[in-house]
Amino acid sequence: MSLFDYFDQVFSDYTLRTITLGTAVLGAACGMLGSFAVLRKQSLLGDAISHAALPGIALAFLITGTKDTNLLLMGALISGLIGTFWIRGIIKKTHLKTDTALGLILSLFFGFGMLLLTFIQKQPNANQAGLDKYLFGQAATLVESDVTLMIFVTLMCALVLLLFWKEFKILLFDADFTKTLGFNTRFIDILITFFIVLAIVLGLQTVGVVLMSALLLAPAAAARQWTNRLSSMILLAALFGAFSGVFGTAISASQNNLSTGPVIVLVAAVFVLISFVFSPGRGLLFRELRFRQNRRDLQLKKTLQLMHSIAKTHDDISHPHAIRILNNFQGFTKRSLQKMEEKQWITLQQHHWSLTEKGYFAAENMFNETTHDESTN
Repeated sequence: MSLFDYFDQVFSDYTLRTITLGTAVLGAACGMLGSFAVLRKQSLLGDAISHAALPGIALAFLITGTKDTNLLLMGALISGLIGTFWIRGIIKKTHLKTDTALGLILSLFFGFGMLLLTFIQKQPNANQAGLDKYLFGQAATLVESDVTLMIFVTLMCALVLLLFWKEFKILLFDADFTKTLGFNTRFIDILITFFIVLAIVLGLQTVGVVLMSALLLAPAAAARQWTNRLSSMILLAALFGAFSGVFGTAISASQNNLSTGPVIVLVAAVFVLISFVFSPGRGLLFRELRFRQNRRDLQLKKTLQLMHSIAKTHDDISHPHAIRILNNFQGFTKRSLQKMEEKQWITLQQHHWSLTEKGYFAAENMFNETTHDESTN
């Protein structure tokens, strides 16, 4: 199946439509909530929560004896919340840093989860087969009820964001100021964390424990490169996440032996790469272009100042001077002379140059600004 065939069949085929809609909604929810994790500098939180959810899945199976998706995800949610509050407790009650607490909970819960999975696999009950799909995800198992739950949770997240928008925004950028305004910062913080945990748990079935943090952070990291506004960042992150889900599913379905979860994460990584290179404000390409432009402007101004100092030795600023007296000057290039002539700072006559009135005043202004800066320092 080619990509064109996939998009042609996506609206008529139940399985393709369900998986595509589910991954798109999941990507949008992760993009929205991942923005808060990125801005709060808690990028490892998603990784820790997703790994902390694994023992909850295994325990839910051991207790119930069934592979009911809702029960397994409920166990993952409880386990993820326990891991989250343990992280908060370690940070507040001890002298350990945030990254240390995240690493401890991640390794502890994931190790315990793998131990339980190993134990389950050795049981004589055939129902445990396929339980390890939560490690790497299996989008093909999505059904309409799963997608409905994702849509409901995503809409609920959007509603909560609208209701507590002011509180979330203030808390993100100045927690101490939020306290002075009388807001309950602990409640707001717990609310954000709860929805992040909820989004991660919903994505375990599709992307898996190992890759879930990437889907949470990649769209937000990409969106951060394009804007400085929180609202714009959340919207862009949701779009990047949704497109990652759609195109990742399309590529996976059109090729043989490609898992959907990893492909979605790779597509999200492509969005990050493109954003890092081509975004106008922070992109590496435009940063390099601005650097070169600034360097050319600096060379231009240094050459003009040298010309000004030479021209001041004559009563007539339009007195012609040979170009060769500039050859030993580091900022001089033939291109810089052409640019200065375009700006009408100088006139060129064969191998001679002379300052214009406009160039003289431009040089005087630069000299005055330099003198002022040196005096203030």
